[in-house]
Amino acid sequence: MPPDTPPDLPVMDLAETTAFLDREFPQMHHGGRSLYLEAVGPLSARMRLDHHERHLRPGGTVSGPAMMGLADIALYAAILANIGPVALAVTTNLSFNFLRKPGATGLVAEARLLKLGRRLAVGEVLITAPGSNDLVCHATGTYSIPPDR
Repeated sequence: MPPDTPPDLPVMDLAETTAFLDREFPQMHHGGRSLYLEAVGPLSARMRLDHHERHLRPGGTVSGPAMMGLADIALYAAILANIGPVALAVTTNLSFNFLRKPGATGLVAEARLLKLGRRLAVGEVLITAPGSNDLVCHATGTYSIPPDR
């Protein structure tokens, strides 16, 4: 196995990853829970953002910052599930392409890690509205992983 490839992926299941996020990042639920981790797998995670008025912008669409937060936490969850509980893995870069106006609806983020190395993780997120295959947003991100994990 190449040195970049962690053995036995994922190392944390859905319940363990969710518990870690809830414990270490309770601020993500400020104002009420609207983010739900639905699945983790080898180099992947799926997260749902439920519809809430606080995520809307004028014109009745989900705001860019809400989609950005969803993508960031979905990629982070994919990393955590596959390396274990490392609270100090941090985002170093995020890039977004907003492709269509989603309306006032919840969203689903499918995160996939393209590279999971010892020091860096690189991934992409596809965001859609539930029941649609049309992309609302495409995001890519890079995360720094602390050396002592």
